[in-house]
Order: sequence, then structure tokens, then C-alpha cells
Amino acid sequence: MNESRLPKDRLKMSKFKLDALLDITLSINANLPTGELLKKYESILRDDLGIGKILLFKHSEKWEVLLNSGFPDSLQKTLNVERDLLRFEEITTAVPEQPFKAVDVIIPVFNNNIPVAYVLIGDLDEEGEGMSPVVKHLNFIQTISSIIVVAIENLRLFNESLKQEAMKRELELAARMQTMLIPDNKKLQADNRISVQGFYNPHYEVGGDYYDFLTLSEDVSGFCMADVSGKGISAALLMSNFQASLRVLFTAEVDLEDLLRRLNSVVVVNSSGERFITLFIARFNHTTRRLEYVNAAHNPPVLIDLQSLTPTLLNQSCVGVGMLDEMPSVGKEYITITHPSKIVCYTDGLSELKDENGNDLGATPVITHFTNRGTAGDNLMALIEDLDINTSNPRLFDDVSILAVEIH
Repeated sequence: MNESRLPKDRLKMSKFKLDALLDITLSINANLPTGELLKKYESILRDDLGIGKILLFKHSEKWEVLLNSGFPDSLQKTLNVERDLLRFEEITTAVPEQPFKAVDVIIPVFNNNIPVAYVLIGDLDEEGEGMSPVVKHLNFIQTISSIIVVAIENLRLFNESLKQEAMKRELELAARMQTMLIPDNKKLQADNRISVQGFYNPHYEVGGDYYDFLTLSEDVSGFCMADVSGKGISAALLMSNFQASLRVLFTAEVDLEDLLRRLNSVVVVNSSGERFITLFIARFNHTTRRLEYVNAAHNPPVLIDLQSLTPTLLNQSCVGVGMLDEMPSVGKEYITITHPSKIVCYTDGLSELKDENGNDLGATPVITHFTNRGTAGDNLMALIEDLDINTSNPRLFDDVSILAVEIH
């Protein structure tokens, strides 16, 4: 072969490998079914690399044939993976003994040092004398086989819900998505009019708590705390939908009663009546210093007047969102906040923690740690440290969320 062609040939082959890996990756990300993934895999090996025969064994609960393209059925029936193939720990060529006489190469595929598949190939394209040039690309075939096998196994695990590993990956993705719903403390408002700090500790990878702070206009701020009944992915999905709806509907002008009814319709439709959301939602006008709020079956936030150091509970006024198809009367409450104050919202993951006698703590931790003239941020950190609120604490049985709003 002309040596001047070698760099071009290598470049062409490298581009082919990258394109093939990209195509397979995009197909996996597009959630193509197993059959479609195998067609792409077979096309790469047969059409692009000139491999005439492919036999792919894969292990899930047992060893099974995932693909046979070109080999006689008798071979796959004769072979016993545990007896005949487990001894191959590296790519092996030219296996003369029975039943491998029709097989040119055996490629083992490992995941975490455990064999998960074996690829047998035969009838390779020859270029002149000697073994096919495909032999140069056996590591690539092993890599792309590993990607396909692991992807197909993940599909099986997800669809059949037999293994927790597939669910774990889904939960990790859901957890990353959910962190995008919870405001970052660095981006929460902190100025001479109002300061906001939040804390979120999911019991599992994902949870059903949500809090938010919104600048509705130059003079009006809005904030809320919500908790979906139940836990896990379905609760997180409902909450993500709820957040999107709330952010669209919550404005400086909307009547809070009308807002709650519209949110109720959204939750009823999206949860099919199987879940509901407790919600505290408030709007504060910095000019009039009027706080308007609705508590829909949520834990009563604590309002603390920093002049008198008097705590007040902002109690329940109506049923939870989604509890009923049609929401009955919604009682709005109004408070004029004359002095600097703190408003602390929290979910029942905090209020239902037990004291030494087995009783719910309720609002006591909030009242204890926030009824002082320290900053809401410092109070929040002290409460978290005092109650040891973290993912490894076995006393915690639910998501814990806290939103501390300090009005100056």
C-alpha cells in the first residue's frame, strides 16, 4: 500500500469511529428501542467494517442471544456461555477448536470487571493475504459493543423495573433537574428592603418540596412554600409542573383567591386526583408594607416582629391545592408590617420531627432560633446545625425545606 495514503486512511477511519460513536450515543439519548439500537450496531459492523457474521451474547438474569447475523442457529444452540466463553478474558483470534471453527474473533465485554457480553465475529473481509484489517479495530468493536450492551441493559432495567441501578440513574437526573427548581441562595434577593435565605434537604434523591421568591414588580415581592403529598419521582414531576404554572400565573395584580383556584385546576388535571399540594403563598408591597397571604393546608409560617420579638403563626385558611375538584372558599389574610420582621416558612419534614418524648416539634424550632435580632441567614444555619438536618440523619423521614424572609 502507498505510504502516502496511510495518514489519510487513518484520518478517515478515526472520523468513521467518532461518527459511529456519536450516532450510537444520540440514538441512546433519543431512547430508541432495543431493536433499533441493534440495527445500527449491526450496520456498523457489517456494512462499514465488512464483518460477515455476528453473534452477540448478553447477560441480564441469564445468558441469552441478543443478535445473530449470519451464523447458523446451530452454533448459538451448541454454545454454552458459562462452559465455553467465560474463560476468554481478552480479545482472542483464531480459535481452532470446536465449536469455534467458524468464529474468527471472540470479544469479551466487561462492566465493572464482570462479563456482561461476548461478541463472536466471523467471515471477515480479506485484503490480500493474512487476517482482515478489521483486526486493527477490535478494540473499537469492543468499545461500541460495550456501549450498546449497557444501553440495552439499562432499557431493560427501566422498562421492567427489575433493578434499582436504572432507577438510580433516573433519580440522579431528576435530582439535578429538581435543584434547578429550588432558588440558589446566591441569587435570592438581599438588599436594604428585604433579605431571603432558603434551605432544602430532600429525604430521597428527589422530593416533593418547593419554595420560591419572585420579584413581581418594583414594589411587590412574592414568595411561597409548597409540599406535594407523597415522595419520589411522581411527586417531583408534579411539583415541577406546579412551579411552572405558578410562575406564569403569580403576578403583582392577580387576586390570590383566583390564583389558588387556577392552580387547583392544574393540580387536579395533572395528578388525576391522586396527589395534592399544601401551599403557603404571600405577596408583600414594600410601599404600603402590606402582606397578603393564603395558607392552603400548609404548616403555619412564623411571623416575628423584631421590635417586640413577638412570634405569630400565619394559620391555615383553606383546603390544600388539588384536594377537591373545585376549591371552596379561600380566605385571604392581610397584615401590615410596621416594624422590621422575619417570616419563616417550612415543611412538615421539620415540624414533624420528634422531641425526646416522641412529640412533634411543630413550630418550636423556628420560634426558638428566629425570635431574636440576629440575621435570618444566621438563624437558619443555627437551626440546621442544632437539629443536625442532613441526608445522613436517620431521624429525618421526610423532605425538609425552610424559607426565611427578612423584611427590613
